[in-house]
Amino acid sequence: MATKASGFKYYFRLFFLIINLVVALFFALGCFSPLLNPVDFWPSGFVSLLMPYLIITLLFFVLFWLIMRPIIAIFPVVVLLAGYQQVSSIFAFQYTERFQIAKATGAIRVITWNIHGFNGLSGTKSTLRLIREEIFKTIDESGADVICLQEFNHSTKMEVRSDNIGLFQKAFPYYYFSHDYAFSDHYQAGTILFSKLPIVDTGKIRYANGEHLIWADVVKDKDTIRVYTTHLQSFNFGMEDYANMYDLKEGEANPLSSSRPILRKMREAFRYRGTQADMIAQALAQNQLPSFICGDFNDVPGSYTYFRVKGDRQDVFLKKDFGIGRTYNSLAPTLRIDYILPDQQLEVLQCDLVDEGLSDHQMLIADLRVRK
Repeated sequence: MATKASGFKYYFRLFFLIINLVVALFFALGCFSPLLNPVDFWPSGFVSLLMPYLIITLLFFVLFWLIMRPIIAIFPVVVLLAGYQQVSSIFAFQYTERFQIAKATGAIRVITWNIHGFNGLSGTKSTLRLIREEIFKTIDESGADVICLQEFNHSTKMEVRSDNIGLFQKAFPYYYFSHDYAFSDHYQAGTILFSKLPIVDTGKIRYANGEHLIWADVVKDKDTIRVYTTHLQSFNFGMEDYANMYDLKEGEANPLSSSRPILRKMREAFRYRGTQADMIAQALAQNQLPSFICGDFNDVPGSYTYFRVKGDRQDVFLKKDFGIGRTYNSLAPTLRIDYILPDQQLEVLQCDLVDEGLSDHQMLIADLRVRK
C-alpha cells in the first residue's frame, strides 16, 4: 500500500510540475512581448492577453508547492521575479485616498473616455435620447479641464439632438476634432479633445485605417502642455462574432469554424496596433514640452503597444490605484485598455476609474501638475 501511495504522489506532483513548466514558458514568452512587434510576430499579442491569468496561476503554484513540496516553490517565485516588469505593469499596488473633487494648486484635471458613440448600454429609444446629456453632465460635474473622447460623433446640421460639439462647448470652449470618418455629407465621427484651457496649437498624424493621433498645446498658468489622444485599432467584432464567442463558451459551436474569423480579426488588429504604436512613439520623441498621451489603446498593459507608447512615461493608474483596473466592461474582467500616460515633467496627484453605466468603457480621470 505504501508503494502505491508513493507512486500516486509522485505522478500527482509530476503532473502539476509539467503544467507549471508550461505556464512558465508562456509567461516567459509574454515577458518578451514588449520586444516582439506583432507586425513581425503576431502570436505575442495573444499571449499578452493571457498574462494576468498566467500570473495568477503562477501565484497559485507558489502556494501549491509550499504545501506539497516547498523546495519547488522557488521555481514559480523566480519566474515571477524575472517577469517583474510585466507583473508591475498589470497590477497596481498603490493604496490611495478617495478621489478628491477639490483640485490641488496648479493641477490640471484630465478625462479620457470612450463614449461608445453616445449609444449607452440600453437599446431603448427613450434611454438613448438621454445618453448624450448624461455623459456631458457626468464630465461637467467632474471639474475636468481637458477631456479626450473616443468614438465621438457629431452632425454638422447643428440639430439639437446631434450637435454634440455644441453640447460640450457650453463648458469647454476650445476643441480639436480628428474627423476620422464621414458617413454622410453631415455626419462625422472620431476622437475629440475639449478644453477649458486655451489651445494655442494643434496637429494630427493619420494611421492607415483612417483614424488619427491628435494633439493640442494647452496653456495652464505660464506652462504650455501638449495633450495627445488617440483611438487605436479595435478588433472590430460584430454581432456574429459575439454570438460565436457565446456559443464557444457554452460548447455549442465548432471550435475551428467559429473561432477562425475571430482569430483572424484579432491577428490583423495586433498588427495594425504594432504599426500605430511605432508611429506614436516617434511622434512623442520629437516633443520637448511637458506632455501626456491618453485614449483607448485597445491593448492591455503587457502588450507591445502599451510598452512602446509608454516608454519611460508614467501610468496614472499604476501610480495611484490598486488592482488590475478593468476599463472595458465586456468580454473579460482583465481588460485595462484605456490610459493616461504623463511624461516625467508632470506629477501625478490622483486618479480614479468611474463607471456610470453610460458606455462599455469606464471613464478614467486624473489630476496632473507640472513639476517645478
